[in-house]
Amino acid sequence: MSGYDAVVIGSGHNALVTAAYLARAGWSVAVLEAGDRPGGLVRTDELTLPGFRHDTYSSAHPLFTGGPAFAELGPELLALGLDYRKPRYWSGVSTAQGAVGLLAGSVEENVAEAERLAPGDGEALARLLKEVEPSIGPVFGLLGTDLATPAARKAIHRLTHDAHGGLSDFAHLFTLTGRVLLEETFASPVTRGMLAPWALHLGRGPDEVNSALWVILVLVALTTAGMPTPVGGSEQLAKALTALIERHGGTVECHQRVDRVLLRDGKARAVRTDGGQVVTARRAVVASVNPDQLYLGLLADEPGAVPPRIRAQAGRFRYGRGCFQVHLALSEPPRFHDPRLAEAGEPHLTEGLDALSRSVNEATRGLLPAEPTIAFDAPSSVDPSRCPPGQAVARLQLLDVPCRPVGDAAGRIDVRDGWTEDVKRAFADRVLDIASRHIANLPGAVLARHVISPADLAAANPNCGPGDPFGGSHELAQSYLFRPLPGQPGHRTTVPNLYLVGAATWPGHGVNGASGYIVAKQLLSQTHVNRQK
Repeated sequence: MSGYDAVVIGSGHNALVTAAYLARAGWSVAVLEAGDRPGGLVRTDELTLPGFRHDTYSSAHPLFTGGPAFAELGPELLALGLDYRKPRYWSGVSTAQGAVGLLAGSVEENVAEAERLAPGDGEALARLLKEVEPSIGPVFGLLGTDLATPAARKAIHRLTHDAHGGLSDFAHLFTLTGRVLLEETFASPVTRGMLAPWALHLGRGPDEVNSALWVILVLVALTTAGMPTPVGGSEQLAKALTALIERHGGTVECHQRVDRVLLRDGKARAVRTDGGQVVTARRAVVASVNPDQLYLGLLADEPGAVPPRIRAQAGRFRYGRGCFQVHLALSEPPRFHDPRLAEAGEPHLTEGLDALSRSVNEATRGLLPAEPTIAFDAPSSVDPSRCPPGQAVARLQLLDVPCRPVGDAAGRIDVRDGWTEDVKRAFADRVLDIASRHIANLPGAVLARHVISPADLAAANPNCGPGDPFGGSHELAQSYLFRPLPGQPGHRTTVPNLYLVGAATWPGHGVNGASGYIVAKQLLSQTHVNRQK
């Protein structure tokens, strides 16, 4: 390797999105990945048995397919083999008492379902969607915008202020918890239980300030984009992005761990790998890392380049709750007590809003939850290529678990040594037992299982810190203009020519491609301005 216009550290999907845009614009680009293949948490493996292909970490991509990067790169990605399939229902909920709710792909269907669950709730849902409709477009626009820019701040002011100079209804909604929104809007505990868990997929519990906004955004996103699953596995997105980069002359190199960013004249001009190789970057270095890794690690040899305030803030960067997954190889498709749930992309198995609050609170206090909320998905229902004919792959995902457990809320599992194999096995048994109350052929249909704990996640990807899949806590004090750091409320770092992408930056959480899009647009716009001068 020699010099490039841009060097990208890491190959998570946001890093690949940035590299794809730059390569398409004619930049020479090198992506340096420490692991064995590109993609970060967008990965597919035979985790259980040969022929059973599981999405190891992330699965469906509704935020990506509904976002600006896919709108622009999508045609080329599809031409390179990326293909999505959607289930009949986007999501749903199942309670052990047999109550079921389903979320479909049209407002009319969802209004009818809410009305079925409780008279008056259909009208309440329609009214809620109508009330937030004027704000939805601007808010989704901000998901693809650096919030530190003047344009974003003007958009935020318009959203949060009314024509009379007071605060708007949106500003009030912004402060609400998911619980308040759901309890004030819906009478049905099933509808509340169907919508509440989705904020958890964005790093927010139902009783956290600002979680109401994300409940609504997910509802709108799922209604419009659905629950698209890549044929062949989640990793097909990473493969298509890599192919796009290489088609336009870029390079993606694996087994290249970057341990330092090197400065010249105060600007980021090169990176050094742990093997001692120096790769120069004429225009930009883009790092898909968290701020603690950047300012306390990659820039450790450049103490004068990092203001003490930024270094201190990086040292206080906080991680959130962890992720626990049980991947299953099944001898037959899952048989829910209500067969419609087998057609749902990612239903939740939960006893409702109060149960979710309890399990999140237990996890926040470091306890294994006694009754965790389970997100269930079986991608083989829409993509038979994932497993042998007549069989199935499935995943039980928990986002209400502690990264470092200090106890068990049920008082049955000894966690004094952390996520040991014995703890993983015992907790997976608990999860499978809960799932069996909803799915008749569990555990009987299980051929094999593979368990991933927060400790496994931490070992697999440094951006997960101690096991947080969302690249750092998304509490209000570490989101929006506080993300990644209060002193760096955007993707431009304190070092010229050095940019951050990934879940630790706005908008954070999930497979969305947004931060990669934001940084690419900043770099290309800057190039355009420089050429005009």
